[in-house]
Amino acid sequence: MIPHERSLVDKWKDRPFALIGVNSDKTNTDKGMALYKDKQEEMGVTWRSFRNEANEPTISSDWRVRGWPTLYYIDHEGVIKHKNIRGESQMEEVLEEMIAAAEAAQK
Repeated sequence: MIPHERSLVDKWKDRPFALIGVNSDKTNTDKGMALYKDKQEEMGVTWRSFRNEANEPTISSDWRVRGWPTLYYIDHEGVIKHKNIRGESQMEEVLEEMIAAAEAAQK
């Protein structure tokens, strides 16, 4: 998913859009975090990304995540509008609608 996510960040860089990642891939150790940071740089992840294992309860517990990846589409008012839309064209369609709504609200 990272190549597509990277393209979304680039496509909408000047519009009201933010991508945030939460990682559950053994980043709770110094070695795991170092490996993640290397992979993040290698794959070109430029958006904010948080460690799921960093706090108790974990982010995935608070959000009731049951599988990975879980995708939440949160609008400019903080409302979850969609969950787990995965197809690239479907993702872009709902995101474009949400971005347009955020831009309209700014006027």
